[in-house]
Amino acid sequence: MQSENRFFDDFAKMMNGLAGTVAGAGREAEAQMREKAKGFFGGMDFVSREEFDAVKAMAAAARDEADLLKARLDALEAKLSTTKAGKA
Repeated sequence: MQSENRFFDDFAKMMNGLAGTVAGAGREAEAQMREKAKGFFGGMDFVSREEFDAVKAMAAAARDEADLLKARLDALEAKLSTTKAGKA
C-alpha cells in the first residue's frame, strides 16, 4: 500500500512541476508577443487620445459654426427674395 501512495505522490509532484513549466512558458510567450507588438506598433505614427479628442471637438465646433452660417444665409436669401417679390 505504501508503494502505491508513493507512486501517486510522485506522479502528482511531476504533474505539478509540468503545470508550472507550462504556465511559465505561456507567460514567457505572452511577454515576447507583447514586445513584438510594441515594436511593430511603436514604429507607426498614431495619434494620442488627447489629440484625437481635440480634433473631434474642433470638428464639432466647425460643424456648429457652419450650421449657424447656413441659417444666416438662408434668412438673408429669404429676405432678399421677399424684397425682390415686393418690388416686382
